[in-house]
Amino acid sequence: MENEMSKILVGSIENIAKYIPPGKVVIITDKNVRRYHGGKFPNAEIIEIGDGEGIKTLDTVKTIYEQLLNLEVDRSWFILGIGGGIVCDIAGFVASTYMRGIEFGFVPTTLLAQVDASIGGKNGVNLLDYKNIVGTIRQPKFTLCDINLLKTLPKKEIKNGIAEIIKHAAICDAKLFSVLENNSQAVWMLDENIVKRMVQDSIRIKITIVKKDGTEKRERMKLNFGHTIGHAIEKITRVSHGEAISTGMVAECKLFSSMKLMKHEDTERLEKLLMLYGLPTLVGCMKSDIAETIRKDKKRRSKNVTMPVLNSIGKCRLVDIELSKLGAAINDMC
Repeated sequence: MENEMSKILVGSIENIAKYIPPGKVVIITDKNVRRYHGGKFPNAEIIEIGDGEGIKTLDTVKTIYEQLLNLEVDRSWFILGIGGGIVCDIAGFVASTYMRGIEFGFVPTTLLAQVDASIGGKNGVNLLDYKNIVGTIRQPKFTLCDINLLKTLPKKEIKNGIAEIIKHAAICDAKLFSVLENNSQAVWMLDENIVKRMVQDSIRIKITIVKKDGTEKRERMKLNFGHTIGHAIEKITRVSHGEAISTGMVAECKLFSSMKLMKHEDTERLEKLLMLYGLPTLVGCMKSDIAETIRKDKKRRSKNVTMPVLNSIGKCRLVDIELSKLGAAINDMC
């Protein structure tokens, strides 16, 4: 698959060398990925970072800049991010800003990164616990998704990815939603055919939307389903991204149902699917904290926030909701 600037590939990391342009390469990865998959890395300089959301900061970026300078990296080099969503975000941000931008690519090693974080060109870091508040939109030269890399993941990481796949299905693909409803056992067994379909369909959905709106003027905001409340929950409770987005999707649907913007039965069907995959569906934080965090979210536009609302499973539209009304609805829900 391709968009205007980036190749999206499903294949083996062992073939990565043929996609990297000639010249010197520096790999940005984390210690766990290097331990499990370092033997498959192409020949390159390696910059190893820690793991966890806490390292996704400008301080980490500064440390990488310094290492790039020590390696005498210039704009003829290529940066390859190999890891999960945090590694891809940091590597993409570093590559987009170091020396005003050098070429980069990704090998995402988690399901979440393969279906979401490495696709679409968004590269960002957190500031004062606010997610991705500093960032760029710049496409990698390629993203190579190797399904076999998922076999080393703990179940919790698989669930994180499933949450985003369910999001994609809910907003754009009723058939994929049904596949998820009817094949949970095969998904948990990482059946190659099912996982490959989930990854390819999710990539197709995201790229189709990104092609229409590369810089998130409007259409791309459909990909934020579950993220307005979900990011607030993630910041406040420190749960994983997938768990927060799962809860955020249900919370937003309940809000929209209470505001007569969507059907209650679609909320119930979504909630049932999330529970089938062991994902949480209840809000576990104070309503005032959620409302205050949303006020500082990057998706806010003046006194409004643009949010996706399901017309039905597989279709959505965007609505502009006043922050005051959203806050009142959150109060009613909580």
